[in-house]
Amino acid sequence: MALVAPVTVHKIQRDTVAETPDLLAVEEPLEIRLGFGPVDDRQQRSLAVTMRTPGHDEELAFGFLVTEGIIQQPADIVSCRHCVQDATKQGNVLRVELNPGVVVDWQRLERHTFTSSSCGLCGKATIEAVQALTPGPIVSSFHLSTDQLLALPDQVRDAQRAFAYTGGLHAAALFDEAGRLLLVREDIGRHNALDKVIGAAFWSRWLPLTQYGILLSGRIGVELVQKSWMVGVPLLAAVGAPSSLAVEMAQEAGMTLIGFLRDERFNLYTSPERINRPVAIV
Repeated sequence: MALVAPVTVHKIQRDTVAETPDLLAVEEPLEIRLGFGPVDDRQQRSLAVTMRTPGHDEELAFGFLVTEGIIQQPADIVSCRHCVQDATKQGNVLRVELNPGVVVDWQRLERHTFTSSSCGLCGKATIEAVQALTPGPIVSSFHLSTDQLLALPDQVRDAQRAFAYTGGLHAAALFDEAGRLLLVREDIGRHNALDKVIGAAFWSRWLPLTQYGILLSGRIGVELVQKSWMVGVPLLAAVGAPSSLAVEMAQEAGMTLIGFLRDERFNLYTSPERINRPVAIV
């Protein structure tokens, strides 16, 4: 399925009008369904619907399931496949068959969904819910130099093939302690881009990601910190701003949080010891 779609636009500049071809980022729904239960009593249930850019759908589903605490290892998955609409086209429904031994706590998932949507009421509850699913604050020897960090945005931009055509896709990138990019995924949704990276790392058996960092192309909301904490990411950076609750959760997680990473500068919000900085502070 295509990442971009062609359109014709009228480009207007003061008194001139030009009809030209253009490309847009594709946006389509993806429903994630779970097959679960013992061998003699298998059930199917819809878990979530997200608006995403098609591509790496299996990774998106795996990342979502990992960060929701449903699966822990690749062995928890029996199969993952699209429900096909016809012989030539894949549908927008993905069914993940879980190992019969995987127990799905639907009540917890429903409570979490309610809490996450209750803006203004759930800051403390959100952090406590994530703490209950993680082993605690992140312990990692991961560190990065200022120069390595500042070089990352250009590297990620160069790797964003679809963004170069549309300007309408977010990116998430996984990098190591040497500042090398290992994975880059794009999506119209910033959460989906991160889920795709986490899902790819999960399937490669790299979790927990205690020796890696993640760079995001947009702002940092609390959900992105939550997903990163769930898989042990010690350093989360973005070209945009973090929210107050994102900073609060990163502090609880022992995660290094960096915002406004662009134009040879950045803001360091939490756990600064993972960045080798200049000695002088002005």
